[in-house]
Amino acid sequence: MSTRLPSLARPDPTTTAPAAPPLSLEERLALVNAAMTARLDEAAVAYEVNTAHIDTKPVDLADIVTGPIDTSPAAASDLYPTPVAAVLQRAHRRLVSGGWCTNTLVDTDGARCMLGAIRIEAGGDRRLESDAATVLLDAIRRQFGDVESVPSFNDAHGNDRVPLRMVDQAAGLADARGL
Repeated sequence: MSTRLPSLARPDPTTTAPAAPPLSLEERLALVNAAMTARLDEAAVAYEVNTAHIDTKPVDLADIVTGPIDTSPAAASDLYPTPVAAVLQRAHRRLVSGGWCTNTLVDTDGARCMLGAIRIEAGGDRRLESDAATVLLDAIRRQFGDVESVPSFNDAHGNDRVPLRMVDQAAGLADARGL
């Protein structure tokens, strides 16, 4: 008795079914989306089954969140050791944190102009204030040419981008000069 193995001959190409047209990108994406949705649903059910025995009680957010927290940035130390540069750097920080304004030293919201920020950071020392304003005017003139004064430069701008940049550059210039 002999056992005969089935033939591994190739099928006749004339008898095979015609090939299906290739799928478009949208059709392939729809199929992948359907497969992923099925897998995610299966994973969600498995998670529920695997964690059903864990006893949990609802969390009351009032026990966790007790009030607002202070998220203000920590006061940075002065990078510049020289007094004029330090005043200009603090004035820059004040303008960034407290706001910038035009046509007045301090507006009703507490925002300050360039000179107003220097004045408050100089702490009443008129000489320090004058030296800082002079360096600031020098920095402005280096970049913008003949400018009449710091207040006129401040008031000529509609937003704080350029004035803040100039106060920051003036701090670097004062440091470079050893002031």
